[in-house]
Amino acid sequence: MEMVFSQLLSLLSALWWPFCRVLAALAAAPVLGETMVPVTVRVLLALVLAVALLPAVQTPLAIDPWSMQGVMASVQEAVIGFVLGMAFHLVMAIVMVLGYLVSSQMGLSMAVMNDPLNGTSSDVVSTLLSILFILVFFAVDGHLVFTGVIGASFRAWPVGTGIELLSLQTLAFNVAWVFSAAMLLAVPVIFSTLVVQFGFGFLNRIAPSFNLFSLGFSLVTLFGLFMLSHLVRFLPEHYLRMTNQVLEMLHQGLRAVPHG
Repeated sequence: MEMVFSQLLSLLSALWWPFCRVLAALAAAPVLGETMVPVTVRVLLALVLAVALLPAVQTPLAIDPWSMQGVMASVQEAVIGFVLGMAFHLVMAIVMVLGYLVSSQMGLSMAVMNDPLNGTSSDVVSTLLSILFILVFFAVDGHLVFTGVIGASFRAWPVGTGIELLSLQTLAFNVAWVFSAAMLLAVPVIFSTLVVQFGFGFLNRIAPSFNLFSLGFSLVTLFGLFMLSHLVRFLPEHYLRMTNQVLEMLHQGLRAVPHG
């Protein structure tokens, strides 16, 4: 009985490391890390993935989870998982920034919806784009790709070895890429609505009695929705390209590790 109990303790000790990394990755991941997903579901999903990824874990069994070295190893596992989840969350951040840019240019930023699931407020355009990208995420098996990246991270960054500073710098540098990619996607809508606003400004100087500013507000909104309807058709393709760029960034980070 004592032998079985000691084997169970060693198994639980080996299971703790992938559980910490997977749980931190799910907390920062897109879709799965949202507030709409209950914490209990996220914990159970992390436990199932930790059991599935247990053969890929190169665990130094000499680490005691209750020692100071074990606490530091747990923090390192959480940081690695958070970095992996945040890397995938960059693409979803592009969608949110794109939605705010487009809605503010069209005048829809004043129409804010309260989201009781996430406990936040967002405009209509950002909500619609986020729903579209959630469907694309599951359509391209993004959850399976995310699981595969976590499994590959255990071979590149074994438990107790920590994470390279270069990987954290790469993630920080790619935050600027989020704003540039969102701005490039929003340029057609912003430029077209800006042209319409300039046109109504010139018409208002010619015929000020028509009060074209009040008419131009509704026309700018309609024209922005027209341009957005044409832009939405190409967003899934751009989403795949941006996801491939994130995967390439992670692949370079995994390949740059000397012991990987």
